[in-house]
Amino acid sequence: MGRVLGGLRCIKYMLLAFNLLFWLAGSTVIAFGLWLRFGGIVKDLSSEGKTPEYFYMGLYVLVGAGALMMTVGFFGCCGAVRESQCLLGSFFTCLLVIFAAEVTTGVFAFIGKGMAIREVQTMYEDAYNGYLKDKMNKTLITFHSSFLCCGKESPDQVQSTCPKELLGHKKNCIDEIENVISAKLQLIGIVGIGIAGVTIFGMIFSMVLCCVIRNSRDVI
Repeated sequence: MGRVLGGLRCIKYMLLAFNLLFWLAGSTVIAFGLWLRFGGIVKDLSSEGKTPEYFYMGLYVLVGAGALMMTVGFFGCCGAVRESQCLLGSFFTCLLVIFAAEVTTGVFAFIGKGMAIREVQTMYEDAYNGYLKDKMNKTLITFHSSFLCCGKESPDQVQSTCPKELLGHKKNCIDEIENVISAKLQLIGIVGIGIAGVTIFGMIFSMVLCCVIRNSRDVI
């Protein structure tokens, strides 16, 4: 009896600690997703009416999963404190949903990055051609300042739109877009897969605690 109660207490505290870390991880994921969505390059493109929707999809799933993580972390603590098998079962189910969402985000980021890169490159091509037709078109300037690049094969036709800090060091925008978007999506993929790995421990703890609670009640 004493061993069962001791094991119950140990697993309970481990699950409480996990949920605290899980809640903090959820807030970090939300902040990370919002930073990618509303900061830097993506913000600049959005301000010009350009929306790389395929790139946004992964961010939306990431932010949604982060919000769910914070909510689940709170209810997981309640389930552990109250020793409720019902709450712990619901906690396990929510973790399973988060696990699926994060794996989807990670797979999307690694496998779908080619499509996201092509989408942004197409947006650049449109801005480039638009500037050649209308010199008042400022979208190309936004691309060049955001990606710190200048033109395609030759920057001569769009020299006036190039960032001043690139004088003497011209970068092909098509290549630079691929490098930047690939790096950001790789980061999203790593975060998604990492969080998915963490949720596995939460599912294990919740199921073990459920079993210990059931066994302790059977003993009583």
